[in-house]
Amino acid sequence: MSWLSISIETDCRHAEALADALLEAGALSASIEDADAGTANETPQFGEPGSLTTPGWERSRVIALLDSGTDASALLTLCAPNAGFAACPAFTQEDVAEQNWVQLTQSQFDPIRVSGRLWIVPSWHQAPDPEAIILVLDPGMAFGTGSHPTTRLCLEWLERSVTPGLSVLDYGCGSGILAIAAAKLGAADVLGVDIDLQAVSAATSNAERNNVSACFVDSAQEIKGQFDIVVANILSNPLRALAPAICSHVRPGGKLALSGILAEQSEELLATYAPYLALSVADTRDGWVCLAGIKASR
Repeated sequence: MSWLSISIETDCRHAEALADALLEAGALSASIEDADAGTANETPQFGEPGSLTTPGWERSRVIALLDSGTDASALLTLCAPNAGFAACPAFTQEDVAEQNWVQLTQSQFDPIRVSGRLWIVPSWHQAPDPEAIILVLDPGMAFGTGSHPTTRLCLEWLERSVTPGLSVLDYGCGSGILAIAAAKLGAADVLGVDIDLQAVSAATSNAERNNVSACFVDSAQEIKGQFDIVVANILSNPLRALAPAICSHVRPGGKLALSGILAEQSEELLATYAPYLALSVADTRDGWVCLAGIKASR
C-alpha cells in the first residue's frame, strides 16, 4: 500500500485555511510547517494560553497525505476558493511507500543524556551507561519526555537538590518524569499531581516501569502536608494563579523550583512569588528559565 504526499508553500494567512480545506475534501492528514525550517530564517513558535504569539510562519508549507491515485491538481483546484486562492496553487508531490511506522517512529527517539548521572532512555533502547541513573520513558500522551528545555532545567535542578530521604511534590506531573527522577535520586516520599487524569495514569505506569515508589493523584484531590522539595514545570499563567497553593506545600527551609517560564516572563513571576518565597533565576536554556529559592524558616 502507498500514499501520495503533496507540499504547498504559502503564507500564514492562507496556510491554516488550506489545511482545513484539504481535510474537508478527503485528505488523510494535513500539517503546517515552517518553510524555512533548517535554515538561518527558521522561526520558533511557542507560547501558552492567553499569550500572543506570531500567528504562524510567514513562509509556511502545507503538507497533505492523500490516497494513492488521487488527482492532486483537481483536489487543490476544488480547495483553492475556500483557502483564498484564485486558482490551484503550485505544489509538489511524491509517493509515500508503506513502512513499519512503529519502527520508524521509535527510531526518531534516542536516549537523552541529561547530565553525568542522568539518562532518559526509551524502553526499546539499551541503556548507554548502565552505571548511570536511567529513567525509562517512552513518548506518549502526557507531557514530559525530557527533550524540552524546561524539563531538562528541572531535571538538572533536581539532581543538584535531591538528597536521600527528602520528600518531593511534583506539581503538574505530566508523564511523571520529575517525580520518577526524584525517587531515583533518593527521595523517600514522592507525590505527583496533575489536572489531567490521563497524565496521572501515564505517570503511574511510568513509575511502575521504573520500579520506583511514587504516588500520583488528580489535583482535584486535597494535597496534604508540606514537602522538602516542590517542583512545578507548567506555564506562567497557572503558576501565577497557583502561587499561594504551591508555596503552601513547601516546608520552612524547603526548596521550590518553577519552570515552563519564558525569559521575558521571569520578572513578573518573581514578583508574584515574592510575598511567599524569594526566588531567583537558577538556570536558563533556549529562552526558558528555571526559578528557584528556599522558603524562609519560621
